[in-house]
Amino acid sequence: MVKTVRFHQPGEADVLRFEELPLAQLADDEVSVKINAIGLNRAEAAFRRGKYVEQPKLPARIGYEAAGQITGIGSGVTGLAVGDEVSILPSFSQNDYGVYAEEAVVPADSVLKRPAGMSALVGASIWMPYLTAWGALYDIAEIGKGDAVLIPAASSSVGLAAITLCNNVGAQAIAITRGTAKRDALLAHGADAVIVSDEEDIVEAVKARTDGRGAQVAFDPVAGDWIQQIAEAMGVHGQIIIYGNLSGRAHQTPFPYGQGMAKGLSVRAYLVFELLRDKARRERAVDGILSGYAEGTIRPITDKVFSLD
Repeated sequence: MVKTVRFHQPGEADVLRFEELPLAQLADDEVSVKINAIGLNRAEAAFRRGKYVEQPKLPARIGYEAAGQITGIGSGVTGLAVGDEVSILPSFSQNDYGVYAEEAVVPADSVLKRPAGMSALVGASIWMPYLTAWGALYDIAEIGKGDAVLIPAASSSVGLAAITLCNNVGAQAIAITRGTAKRDALLAHGADAVIVSDEEDIVEAVKARTDGRGAQVAFDPVAGDWIQQIAEAMGVHGQIIIYGNLSGRAHQTPFPYGQGMAKGLSVRAYLVFELLRDKARRERAVDGILSGYAEGTIRPITDKVFSLD
C-alpha cells in the first residue's frame, strides 16, 4: 500500500486526505516512480477547487510535477530503467494520474531522466514554470532583444521564469504586481521595471517605460475584463497570450475590439500542454532549459520546502 493524497470534494487545501492505496498495475506504456520531491503548482490548486480546465472525477488524485527514482517499467517502455533518477513532466490529466504520493504510476512519456547534479528538489520545480513560459515567449511570441514584455502576476513561479527568459534574450521584462511588497524582489530577480497596479495607471506606466510605444507581448494569467487594460498598453501588432484565470472570469474575457482593430493586436489562449504534446517543440524546450540550467542562466526558485506530512 502507498501513502497517497486524494480529495473527495472540491475545496481548499483542507479537503486533501492521506489514504493508503494499492499501487496501480503497470500498463505497457507506464512506469512507477518512488517520489522524492513534489512541485506545487497553481494548476493543482485550481483542479482541487474545481476551477481548472477539467473537472475532477471524485475521489481524485492530484499532482503534476515530481522527481524520484524509477521502480518499475511497463513491458513496452524503452530508454528507461529501474533506478533511473527522473523528473515527471506535467503532460497528463490529473483525472488519470497524480504524483502527490510516496510512489506513483505515470505515463513513460511524461518521464525525463535528470542530468547528473540536478537534485530532486530542482527536478520537481523547474519544469512547469519554465516550460510554460518557454512555449509562450519563445515558441509563440518569438521574443527578442528590445521587445517589451508585460508579465502580470510576476511573482508567481511562471512569472519569475518569464522574467529570466526575457533576460536571456535581451527583452525588456516589465513585471506587474498588485502591491509594493514584492517590488524589490522582482527587481533583484531581473525585472527591468516593476509596475504596482494598485498604485499606478498601467497604461501610462507601460508607455512611460517603453518611450510611448507600448508592449510587444503580454503574457497574462489574469484574463477577464483586465484584458481591456492590457490591450491599451500594447503597441502596434502586439501579442496578448492568456494562460490562466486568476480573475475567475476567464470565460467572460472580452475581445478588445477597439484596441485590437486600431493596433492589429492578436489575442490567443495557451496552456503548456500545447507544447508538451508536440514532440519537436517539447524537445527544443527541454534541451534549452537543460542547457540554461547547466550554464546558470536558468534558475529554479524554491520559496519553501514542506514534508509530505
